[in-house]
Amino acid sequence: MEAERAARLGILALDTRFPRIPGDVGNRATWPFPVLYDVVPGATPHRVVTQGGDGLLDDFKQAAEVLIEKGADGIATTCGFLSLFQAELANHINAPVATSSLMQAPFVQRLLPAGRRVGILTVNSKALTRAHLEAAGVDPETPVQGAEEGRELSRVLIGDEPTLNVDLARQDMLDAGDALLAAHDDIGAIVLECTNMGPYARDLADHTGLPVFDVVSFLTWFHAGLAPRRFS
Repeated sequence: MEAERAARLGILALDTRFPRIPGDVGNRATWPFPVLYDVVPGATPHRVVTQGGDGLLDDFKQAAEVLIEKGADGIATTCGFLSLFQAELANHINAPVATSSLMQAPFVQRLLPAGRRVGILTVNSKALTRAHLEAAGVDPETPVQGAEEGRELSRVLIGDEPTLNVDLARQDMLDAGDALLAAHDDIGAIVLECTNMGPYARDLADHTGLPVFDVVSFLTWFHAGLAPRRFS
């Protein structure tokens, strides 16, 4: 009997040089299933995060077409701010599209008891607008905390720096988590917008005592629908 082909996740990647360590969406070792990448030229972190991806939609559409031609069964991205392109990309190609880890937030909210809310950690809270949240189906009143006040993570990612101090980046995540909880005492779970925050999700969960949902949890779920497990 011919072996079944494993579903392949196609990932639209920003044009970056910062380190992508295990747990990052852009590191192949993060995924226990086949992934395909296509870099979108000119889609720098600064342009996508702080400029809303202005002028890049057609480039992302073309890159998605390339991934589908290469055999991708579903399309994802390496930046949660690309929720702005969700509808356009989903309508453009004949495959499921998951642009942003933010899309988990409405589901996570429904997991929580009355009186508890989901909170979002993002690489830059000043750039994450109501439009980004609404495009992902997220209640715009959802609490949001950014990591931009930290020493390492946001600076390296938005500035596309070639080196990363992992310990400092981890501390930035813990500090952002503390700030979120200090500002909102009803947080029951955390969703990480940034697809580069995955390496620190377990540390954050241990530190806060709360469930943490990131791009790894999101795309693992997404892929499970593309290739359901077969039982004998």
